[in-house]
Order: sequence, then structure tokens, then C-alpha cells
Amino acid sequence: MSWLSYSSLIPPNLFILLTVIGLVLAWRWTRLGLVVATVGGILLYLAAMPIVADGLIEWVKSLAGAAPILPSDAPPGAIIVLSADYRRSDAPGGSYTVGPQTLERLATTAREARRRGLPVLVSGGRPDNIDNSLARMMSTVLQDDFGVPVRWREERSLNTYENAAFSAQILRGAGVPSALLVTHCRDMARALWSFDAVGYPVVPAVCSPQQADWWRLDEAVSVRSFFPQITALLASDRALHELIGLAWYSYRYRDTKAASRAVTGEAAR
Repeated sequence: MSWLSYSSLIPPNLFILLTVIGLVLAWRWTRLGLVVATVGGILLYLAAMPIVADGLIEWVKSLAGAAPILPSDAPPGAIIVLSADYRRSDAPGGSYTVGPQTLERLATTAREARRRGLPVLVSGGRPDNIDNSLARMMSTVLQDDFGVPVRWREERSLNTYENAAFSAQILRGAGVPSALLVTHCRDMARALWSFDAVGYPVVPAVCSPQQADWWRLDEAVSVRSFFPQITALLASDRALHELIGLAWYSYRYRDTKAASRAVTGEAAR
């Protein structure tokens, strides 16, 4: 189904699609079409309400705080930074480079690498429409713009679970027993779940205030909290993406996680 993108099926984009489908159906089946369009419109309105967005974000944060973390006898021996977005470069003749979200993660990585003196692993595969992997873009920015060397590049992953699986494979081979994990707070629950599923201990990097408060209500609940805002819709989009992704991982990779726990239990005995 290459004609229908994955992002179209993730709320709130799904709500817009549902509303459009309802309006189209209304030309032939008026009552059915109006019901579908009304449901889609209501869901879209809810997703754009600051009070709803704030509730979704708090839910994501609570999941990150409750996510399992494998214990390790050794302190982190490396830093893993996960990829996020990318964009076309503004430089003349440039192709693609990291996006603002990935850049935020690289800034955190550079700060932690200097403070702790740990080697860095960048993780991110190659999207279908570009030639370079995200890991290669991240490596270039870290080394050229931040002056931080990159020791390992993981370039095969296409999602967060694969980030964890392939990064763990590289670091195990290098004799690194655990690592510091850099990602955004909103993605931390799924990232920690994935590393737990593959049986590799990671310690989440401390989130900066800007990352920890990537969305929150700026004031007490008021009438304006119930009026739609673009910023609230964006926050709901990110939160719902995380919640749906975590639910999907729990189903898709449940057997892998069970096997990993069995191996870990055998090793501990």
C-alpha cells in the first residue's frame, strides 16, 4: 500500500482522513457519511485541545518513568544516540542533513560525551528516498559541528526496536556492558522498552528542561484550554505516535522480549 503512507494512519492525521471519508460518503449515503465525518471532526477537535494534549503528554511521561531498566554491574561504557528526523540541507549542492529534533539529541550527546569521556554510537538507518543513512548524517554533524568523534555507526535500523537490537549487537561485540541512552523524553518509554526487550542495559540520559517540558499548559486550566491550538495538535500527534508505537511493540516483539528475559534469567542463576 505504497499509495497510503504510514503517517496517514496515525492520529490526528487519521481523524482528518476519517472526516474527509465521511464527507465523501455523505454524497451517496447522507446519514452514514455525516456520522463518520462528525466522529472524525470531534476526535480532531479533542486532539487540538490543550487540556487533552497535556493529559496525553503526562501519560507518556508516566510510561517513561515506569519503563523497565535492566540492571548492570558496570557503569555505562558508551553513549547511544537514536536518530529522529532529517531535512534537505540549505547548503548549496547539499543533499540531506539532520533535522531539528535529531540536532537536539546530538547537542545532548556532545555535552554528555565531553562530561563523561565516553565513546559515541549513532543509530539510524537509511530512509527509502535518500542515499545516506541517518547515522552517517549524525556522525558528520557530531564530528564537524560539535567536535565529538563517533566510534560506531549503526546504519541498519528502521525503527526504535531495531535501533536497540543492532546497537546492542555492536556494543556487545566491542565489550561494552551498558550504555547511556540519548533520545527525547517523549520517546524514552518505547526506547527503554526496546532495550529491555533485547536484553541490553541502558541508563536514560538526564533530560534538559526544554526536553522535559516539550509541551505543557502555560497556565492554569481556563476557557482557553478547551479551544483548539496548532501547538496542542502537534503535541497530541507526538504523544499518540508514542502511545500507539509502544502498544504495537508490546504486541509485535512480545516473543523476542520473552526470550530475552529467559536468557537473562538463566545467566543470573
